[in-house]
Amino acid sequence: MAFDVVLIPATEGDAPMLARLLQLYAYDFSEFMQLDVGDDGCFTGGTPLASCWSEPWRHAYAIRADTQLAGFCILDERSRLTGATTTCDVAEFFVMRRYRRHGVGLRAAHLAFDRFRRPWEVRQTHTNIAAIEFWRHAIGRYTSGAFTETVIDDARWHGPVQSFG
Repeated sequence: MAFDVVLIPATEGDAPMLARLLQLYAYDFSEFMQLDVGDDGCFTGGTPLASCWSEPWRHAYAIRADTQLAGFCILDERSRLTGATTTCDVAEFFVMRRYRRHGVGLRAAHLAFDRFRRPWEVRQTHTNIAAIEFWRHAIGRYTSGAFTETVIDDARWHGPVQSFG
């Protein structure tokens, strides 16, 4: 099944919807990280959303497949590893399970890369094997294989980082 995939810039008014999607994202991540829900049944901790409305280098997008909400991404015009403002970073990327393996994530990733024509860094935690495989494939298709991968294991990050652009 082929979907028409678009990235829609999110506004501060979209914060409640994104916060709910972040709960699903945290649930997925709980398989790889020590994340628990609070007594209210919600995952707690820092939210990457607040800075999307206050920092001009941080951009949130809703991912839509046809007309349905299918996920979100947060893109930073700044390297998380070095702070360089000439490099973009995929800060967060989530596609709901119903839309996985149908090309939605691949198309959304390519649309994200098209938003900012400059070097990119894409990081995955070392325990998230499915994400590592997805990003290698998505970046490989986008760059025709012209990317590098470095494994970082220090205070900045723990896992592979693909760089291109």
